[in-house]
Amino acid sequence: MSDPEAQIIKQLLVDLRDFNKAKRRAAVMKLGMVGGDEAVQALIMMVRNDHEDLIARGRAALMLGNLRDIRAVDSLIKALDAPGFQTPVYAAEALGKIGDRRAIEPLLLAAANSGNDTFRKAIMEALKRLGHDPEKVPME
Repeated sequence: MSDPEAQIIKQLLVDLRDFNKAKRRAAVMKLGMVGGDEAVQALIMMVRNDHEDLIARGRAALMLGNLRDIRAVDSLIKALDAPGFQTPVYAAEALGKIGDRRAIEPLLLAAANSGNDTFRKAIMEALKRLGHDPEKVPME
């Protein structure tokens, strides 16, 4: 493996499995900046991991939104129910950026079940990006 980018990705994938959560958090951000197939797959696995650090999961959702890869949609939909604050907010934003209309119903359900204003605002913006009129979503 002489390709420098391949070496970087390989090291970042190793860092994702490190015990040190700061190292994992940094690796998530760097993978999102590098992009590519391996990065997307690793970020999807990070978002799916219920035992992962909440900040690392949230950052993975954020970076998946930046990469706009449709393969992430199902995992991001599931992440709307993730614990904590960052992951659901970034998952909603990512779904809006990716633009897959399969996210509309799960976003509407999440909006109906959330009392968090920041999360609801992210959902409303995502729905607008998906071409859905957020005025049809009742605000509490």
